[in-house]
Amino acid sequence: MKTFTALFAQLDETTKTSYKISYLSNYFQVADPMDKLWTIALFSGRRPKRAVTTTQLRQWAAERANIPLWLFEDCYRVVGDLAEALALILPPAQQTSDLSLSDWIIWLRALHALPSDQRKPQIISAWDQLPVQQCFLFNKLITGGFRIGVSQRLMTRALAQATGQDAATLAHRLMGNWTPDTTTWAELIESDSPATDLSRPYPFYLANGLEARGNHTLETGPDVDVDQEADPAAAQLGPCQHWRAEWKWDGIRGQIILRDGNVFVWSRGEELITDRFPEFTKLASLLPDSTVLDGELLAWRSGRPMPFNALQKRIGRKTVPKKLRDDAPVILMAYDLLEHQGRDIRLQPYDQRRAHLTTLFATLPDTCPLRLSQGLDFKTWGDLASMRAGARAAGTEGVMIKRHDSAYGVGRKKGDWWKWKLDPLTIDAVMIYAQAGHGRRATLYSDFTFALWQGEDLVPFTKAYSGLTDAELAEISKWVRKNTLQRFGPVRQVTPHHVFEIAFEGLHESPRHKSGVALRFPRMRRWRHDKVVRQANTLDELKEMLSRYG
Repeated sequence: MKTFTALFAQLDETTKTSYKISYLSNYFQVADPMDKLWTIALFSGRRPKRAVTTTQLRQWAAERANIPLWLFEDCYRVVGDLAEALALILPPAQQTSDLSLSDWIIWLRALHALPSDQRKPQIISAWDQLPVQQCFLFNKLITGGFRIGVSQRLMTRALAQATGQDAATLAHRLMGNWTPDTTTWAELIESDSPATDLSRPYPFYLANGLEARGNHTLETGPDVDVDQEADPAAAQLGPCQHWRAEWKWDGIRGQIILRDGNVFVWSRGEELITDRFPEFTKLASLLPDSTVLDGELLAWRSGRPMPFNALQKRIGRKTVPKKLRDDAPVILMAYDLLEHQGRDIRLQPYDQRRAHLTTLFATLPDTCPLRLSQGLDFKTWGDLASMRAGARAAGTEGVMIKRHDSAYGVGRKKGDWWKWKLDPLTIDAVMIYAQAGHGRRATLYSDFTFALWQGEDLVPFTKAYSGLTDAELAEISKWVRKNTLQRFGPVRQVTPHHVFEIAFEGLHESPRHKSGVALRFPRMRRWRHDKVVRQANTLDELKEMLSRYG
């Protein structure tokens, strides 16, 4: 555990990518193979199953520290991180453990087999063996929270530096259903021909957002046909003839893989979701073997996408009843071809991959649960801007712009793929509740509940926690402390005084919300110092938006 703890401390102390790559690379060169494998697993979301609840951990730590639970809860609110609060509140270690990272994970898994009443003494015994920093990481293992700024791309670059292998090859190897139980470091990383995983997807290539103004990332020339300051596409991308465009579909990014007669469906979050979309099993008889499609899973009816909420009902289901399949039939809107006739074609130019994809779709019947994402025909950036303005009416989020000769890369690489999303929907609302944040925001109020007018009453309709600057958070936190009406645990009811503009991507009916409406990706766009409370919007106005855009 000491080697892993040292790595964690190094990563936590820097924000520089080059330093993080160097620290990880050094670790991958000296650590035990099983520890290295578990490190990759932990940093990519493959964590051991919890054996105890966070409520139990808080109670046991308070008992071990000989303090009342309410005092621990207050300490936790100040620290903002449960694993850290547990480590800081516990008495100093009485002995030192020599167990490695993988040893502790084996220990945690054995905890599952014990009766509930035997888990508490085991946890306390472990706490008594670990210094503060190691205890902190042990608590992270128990609670399953490893968020330290190590992306999959960063880890892949570090592995490439440590092993001398190609980063793209390593990124592909790290995809799929592997766990430290099903492979070894040598098989996963070092082998020239790693064990074949028929279901393994390719790393997803991600687009960057097109910025509103300036920041000219690509060359421009005299033939740019729109005012560059007014049109971000012209300003950043140059002549439009070098680019292709299509709708930005509002669904779940996914890959459909057909290999050896088997169909696999993967989400961008590296989750195998084949069982949730049984309509795709028929593709085994419709697509040629060794085909991998990249696209968007959409609920689809009458030739257009249904609201995202219709698709969302299927996301958390392990099995999907027939009624749900009938209510929200799903298709894949395909926009790229990654594997064709058994060959990885990601390095081929975009236009060439699209030609293969178009030829493939020409042979498919109309009943096939696949659609080809059609290109948008535009001669100027102004043409595309006009199409983008109509995206919401088409049931999409905006437009995608791709360089005609671009390869299919790995991760989010700036330059070749761009997303030009619609401006968000907005509404002005009154802040009525506030709650302190976590981590570095533990001493600030950053999580807020907002309300709209219904007659003389304020009806809560959404929560938001992002969008304010650090200075604004400090200012509103100071105000919250002075204007609290009531407390409900960590939540404070405040005087209805401040109006905020809330931005969101979409909305849908929700009987679980008092307002009857749920927002998608709500955030605070700006603090409306220019408005008084009575100038905030009404619930009727929100429902009018629901009828237009829901």
